[in-house]
Amino acid sequence: MDTLSYKTVSANDATVNKEWLLVDANNEILGRLASKVAKLLRGKHKPNFTPHVDCGDNVIIINAEKVRLTGHKLTDKQYVHYSGYPGGQRSETPKDWLRRKPIAVIEHAVKGMLPKNRLGAQMYRNLYVYAGPEHKHEAQKPKEINLNSIK
Repeated sequence: MDTLSYKTVSANDATVNKEWLLVDANNEILGRLASKVAKLLRGKHKPNFTPHVDCGDNVIIINAEKVRLTGHKLTDKQYVHYSGYPGGQRSETPKDWLRRKPIAVIEHAVKGMLPKNRLGAQMYRNLYVYAGPEHKHEAQKPKEINLNSIK
């Protein structure tokens, strides 16, 4: 095999080709949706994926309030946070979050699947979640994507 006939492609900020993708969360399972969206945000579905570069796409998620959780997770799972004060530990269920702030359920799940560094924070900024079917990114002409086509 001739080793000079091919080169390893390493993407950088100038060569990255970002697209706008639209994902409908209607009747999708939360964890599977989040893992596939995290893969799209990271850029792992592209042939020129480079781990140290933000080469992922911009992802718009609509119908966030219609996402599903399997089993008893809707009532048994707990989102715990701590205010920093004595006795300040609070917990809520996904049922409460879906009623009060449905966008946060998907954002929390996707953020947990991205890298925990500055690059992961930059990738997270490419995520746009909306509770209803309308979004304000029509000018970008997002391409609707079927999550079942992503492995």
